[in-house]
Amino acid sequence: MEELLQLAIDDPERGRRQAEDLLTSSADPAVLSYAHQCLGIVARDAGQAELADTHLRAGLRAAQLARDADRERDVRASYGTALACAGRSRQGLVQLQRAMAGASGHVAPRIAVRMAGVLATTGRFADSAAVLRDAAASFSALDDSVWEARARIWLAHTLLHLGQLDDAQEEAESAGRLYDGPETVWERISVLENLADIAAARGDLVRSLRLGAEAARFCAELGVEPRAELVGQNASVHLAAGLADDAAAVLGQRLATTSLTEMDRAELQLLRADALLAAGRPSDAIEEARAARRGFEHAGRTWYARRAQATLLQARVRAGEVRGAAAEARGVAEALDTEGAPEAPLALTLAGRLARGADRIDLWTRAASYRHHPNALVRAAAWHAQGLAREETHDRGGVLRAAAAGLDAIDEHRRLIGSSELRALATTHGRELTTIALRHAASDARTLLRWSERTRATALAQPPATSDAATIPASLAALRDNGRQLAEARQEGTPTEELERERRRLERAVRAESHTLSATTATQQRPTSVEEIVAATGETCLVELVDVDGSLHVVVAHAGKVRRRVAGTTSEIAALLGPAGMLLRRAARGRPADTATIGRSLQQAVLGDAVRLLPDAPVTLAPTARLHGLAWSLLPALQDRPFAVVPSAGQWLRARATPAPQQAGTVLVAGPALASGGAEVPVLAERHPDAVLLDGPRATLEAVLAHLDGAGLVHLAAHGRFRADSPLFSALDLADGPLTVHDLERVPRAPYRVVLSACESGVLAPVGAEELLGLAAALFSLGTAGLVCSVGEVNDDATADLMVGLHAALADGSDPATALCEVRRRAAGDPVAAGTAAAFLALGV
Repeated sequence: MEELLQLAIDDPERGRRQAEDLLTSSADPAVLSYAHQCLGIVARDAGQAELADTHLRAGLRAAQLARDADRERDVRASYGTALACAGRSRQGLVQLQRAMAGASGHVAPRIAVRMAGVLATTGRFADSAAVLRDAAASFSALDDSVWEARARIWLAHTLLHLGQLDDAQEEAESAGRLYDGPETVWERISVLENLADIAAARGDLVRSLRLGAEAARFCAELGVEPRAELVGQNASVHLAAGLADDAAAVLGQRLATTSLTEMDRAELQLLRADALLAAGRPSDAIEEARAARRGFEHAGRTWYARRAQATLLQARVRAGEVRGAAAEARGVAEALDTEGAPEAPLALTLAGRLARGADRIDLWTRAASYRHHPNALVRAAAWHAQGLAREETHDRGGVLRAAAAGLDAIDEHRRLIGSSELRALATTHGRELTTIALRHAASDARTLLRWSERTRATALAQPPATSDAATIPASLAALRDNGRQLAEARQEGTPTEELERERRRLERAVRAESHTLSATTATQQRPTSVEEIVAATGETCLVELVDVDGSLHVVVAHAGKVRRRVAGTTSEIAALLGPAGMLLRRAARGRPADTATIGRSLQQAVLGDAVRLLPDAPVTLAPTARLHGLAWSLLPALQDRPFAVVPSAGQWLRARATPAPQQAGTVLVAGPALASGGAEVPVLAERHPDAVLLDGPRATLEAVLAHLDGAGLVHLAAHGRFRADSPLFSALDLADGPLTVHDLERVPRAPYRVVLSACESGVLAPVGAEELLGLAAALFSLGTAGLVCSVGEVNDDATADLMVGLHAALADGSDPATALCEVRRRAAGDPVAAGTAAAFLALGV
């Protein structure tokens, strides 16, 4: 009958059927006790507390009638666990203590494991660990490997919460070695969950995601829904990776189901509150945190209730509800600090913000004591508190030293991540450190330039990782086929709902796979020094724009000097971007568009008096992430001079250091359904007879990727789509489907220069803290030195003419910035041509 209880965990539906058959076919009290216990466990794990209570009480009565003391103890232990899962932890522990009385042999340590589980859920981790160590030793002596492994799984869980990561790892791996048969699949899933949690606590998010994905695959093979623990673990890792919206969505879907115990529901609600807060939705976070706190308090889970209260306070303050919060925040923070909890630095920092006078410094100093914590994000939070304490005492140097150490911790957090998306998003954790550093660096031009470079475009400094550059992942190939089918369906006017659903599913699969890739190198790119930047400018003038507390600071480096001016506010500039884009669209469509007025307004807001510092020389612009897509040629000071745009000065220097290939050729690509038919491509093919021409059915993704590899100059004439919601799925249409950023990242060697003639091909999404994602960013991270691409809508016919002129200038030896400048001059007399030329930018060199 023990097999029936195992079925309740491994195959609940089958266990339920067998137990119900026994209830109708047997009158033996012992058999009935097993049947009711099985049904109680199934109901408990499905979140059906009342049904579980009914069956386990019936099982107890049957065991008592059978006069089997050990049988009664085992059922009572299951009953105690079910009470705890229903939020009645105190009553559950009473039942477990009654079950333990007089127990011996195999029964005693089995009850002890369940008691330890309930102790852990109430936050009594040290007590739980002591019970589990004794139980594991007992099982080992009894040669009961399955239950020994269960004890070690729980022990790993408790040691993790006690911060003993090495011991937790050892226990989880020991449990994994004990589970080696097909009948222990659920236990192996638990081991994977444990190892994933430990990896996340160490800061190895990639390993954690990979282990979580493996556990999810086991669940899929069993045909069952992942357990709440696995959903929560996966969501917490996504939250640490900066994917707050993703985490909130996944948790919301799981919370909408009914198959949750009260204990699981409260834990997922707390996680979702944290995710909503990180996603900038404090009002929604307040609602979830309050629900979680109620659930924990009802269950007597003080340890968890305290964490729910900490999240609730953060959400309330973020929402502007600060009345009465100071004393409460201090109490919660001090309790977490007493525990040495990883949440303590954030709680103490919040309490310090709400306190006054010397209390602020005291609370921030206590938060800063976590500067040597094993988790990099906890260290970063501690260094932020150190910076706040130094700011309070007007110690500028101390602020900057703290910010530097905190950002080093963020770099360590990112160092093993291969996904360009996760690398960029991970910088979100350093946003407050960046803000405080730039504020204190702003008074000196060189210091501001150094700190601006330290905090921008860091994700582009190392290439993305790929699973296998020679093989297309199955999900990515399926996504391209889906894109081709969607394009055909739209052209034919047939329904696309099913295809759209499949597209979303495939995109989730591709993203999940990319997130589990490890970095190709753990070495972080060294930030470029001010001295290197100044020495490299030569005849060029570098203009770097920095957002400091909502005001735009303009740093101008030229002829050995670095000077600074303050221009407009970010809100003023934001109000001008929409009208500027609208005027360019009008011009591209052949409508009258006076761009002169908006150009002057933009120049005053973006550059201000720094315009007077610009020499009569080419300019390289390093704007903020949100200004990267501005049509810069609208500014009067830039209309008649060569200029290029770069994500950072460091990226500019890396591009300049990229050697031009000696024997690399030209590749010309024309995608399908272009209004002009890619009219410039045949002309360019005639002028470059040695070029590789890929048009019509030959313009396939594999052919294009193969010829991009190490090419000298690539011209891509294809419809483009920028995806603000998911920049790595921004794409260019080819004959057999879309070429996405995920595809580009598989190119082994970057093409030296690329011309993208499609609309919005150069639009980049600002993510994290001054990071960029999109087609152009992918090429930069691969090592492409220069690009020409558009940041708005363009006229197809005008684009074809412009591209022919651009390539003529490039063939004569001009760099992209100079070639574009010549094209803009020639287009000045034609409003449509001028509007189209204004939408194109030279990126890099």
